[in-house]
Amino acid sequence: MRGRPIQARKLKGNLPRKRPLWRVAADFILAVAVLAGLLVAATQFERAHSRRETGFVTVNDGDSLTLNGQRIRLRGIDAPELAQTCSAGGRQYPCGRRSKEALQELVRGKKVECTGAELDKYQRLLAICSVGSMEVNSAMVASGWALSYGQYGAEEANARKQKIGVWAGQFERPRTYRDRENNPASLNQDYLTKFISLLTKWLSGLIDGSYFSSDSSGGFDEAL
Repeated sequence: MRGRPIQARKLKGNLPRKRPLWRVAADFILAVAVLAGLLVAATQFERAHSRRETGFVTVNDGDSLTLNGQRIRLRGIDAPELAQTCSAGGRQYPCGRRSKEALQELVRGKKVECTGAELDKYQRLLAICSVGSMEVNSAMVASGWALSYGQYGAEEANARKQKIGVWAGQFERPRTYRDRENNPASLNQDYLTKFISLLTKWLSGLIDGSYFSSDSSGGFDEAL
């Protein structure tokens, strides 16, 4: 009986000590400071290595152009491919060409300034371009003729709400279109894999009866 208090004291001594609140706060502030420093350093590095091109441009498609011999990809957006078609009102139309025309309207006869630091895999400069005070990248997404691609989410949401540009009908996302055109076998295999998975799930539901239960009302159609 006398040994129990000693054992209890040993167990209590093995418990990890709680860190003081001031220590936790200090570590948090230090972490924030380090992250802020890294962000500032990255920004300064990008500015130091950035390129700026100014002049008249040739529009290649809805999200790329050529300026002073340098091919440029508008950063943060993705427009329909030049050969891509979309549908609106039950009819197909060349949305890729419409997107190109929209970009041409923004820059026609005007000097364009593009700034960027990175090159994509096609050696195009990833850049933010502007005409005067108008940012071209943002304007393309706001017009509905390009999609947000990591930036400009608010502009896309507004275009979708207004149902303008490609949002006036149905369309395939440019990235999906490119994947299908560049590697149709791979895309078809993905669809086949998904179909087999859905079919297996559906058959399993039929066997155990869960397919007909109230909580699986979406069934096969919802999964597709």
